[in-house]
Formats: sequence, C-alpha cells, structure tokens
Amino acid sequence: MTAALPARLLRERRAIRTLSLPGLIRLVTEIDDNGPISRQRGSLQAAFGDLSTGQLRHAIDTARGLGLIHARGHATARYQLTASGKDLAEVYDTAARWARSHQLPSPTSDFVTRVQHALQTQDGGPERTGAATKPSAVHEALSAWLKAHPRVLHQDIARSFHAAQESGRAA
Repeated sequence: MTAALPARLLRERRAIRTLSLPGLIRLVTEIDDNGPISRQRGSLQAAFGDLSTGQLRHAIDTARGLGLIHARGHATARYQLTASGKDLAEVYDTAARWARSHQLPSPTSDFVTRVQHALQTQDGGPERTGAATKPSAVHEALSAWLKAHPRVLHQDIARSFHAAQESGRAA
C-alpha cells in the first residue's frame, strides 16, 4: 500500500495540470507574442481559429480565475496579460526551449506539446527520466513562478482539468 501524497504536492500537481491546458498555453503565449487581443469583432476567432468556442471560453475563464489576464472596461484591448501572466509566458518559453533542446517529446513537436511535456516532466510524473539529477531550468522557473504566485496553488482548479478534457483537446 502506498502512502498518500502530501497536500502541497497534490496542489502543485493540480496546478501543473491546469497550467498545461493547451488552450491556456495558447492564450497566454498569443497575448505575450502579439500583444493584447483587440475588442474588434472576430479578433478572438481570428487569433484562435484552431480552438473551439468551448475550448477558448474555458481558457479565458481559467486565465481570468488564475489572475493571468484581465479585461479593461472600454479600452481598445479586450484581454491583456497581468504581471503574473507575463511571468507565466516566460515559464512557457523556458519549457519550450528546454523540450526543443532535448528533442522532447519528439524532434517535430509543436510549441504547446513541448510546453506540456516539459511541465508534466517537471511534475515528477511517469514521463520523468531518472537521468536528471539536478533541477532543470524548467523546474526552477516553474517553482519560482508557483512560489511568487501561490494563489494558483490554492485555487479550486481540479475542475479545470476535467472540463478541458470534456470540451476536447486544443493544439
């Protein structure tokens, strides 16, 4: 019989699963790379044509709930990254660079898949290899981000993972 995982570790794993949602990765990195999303009609669909309406709505709701994005009242920009969102975009970039340099999960993986793989590997899950004896840059960046933004660890985000699975995967 195995011992139950400590509550802190369980919260961390739930947070990592949520931060690994494809729609969330796409939303945060799109805004980081291209600036705030405009209020113009159709701008969301144009930026995220590969995401279903449900996936996009879930990503926006999750990002707002975690304090990663905010909407300005009548400003021309509809959604902007908060400081926390900008910091997370850096973690995503670090994760993608790490995965690309290790050709994980495959040499031709896309950005979202690389980020997911790197974050889930840092989670200590089944994909983690025993070769790493010291924390990687991804682990350090993710740990620092979670420490700086503890709100994410205490959010009720377990539902987020299941809701995303039900609405389909995005890439």
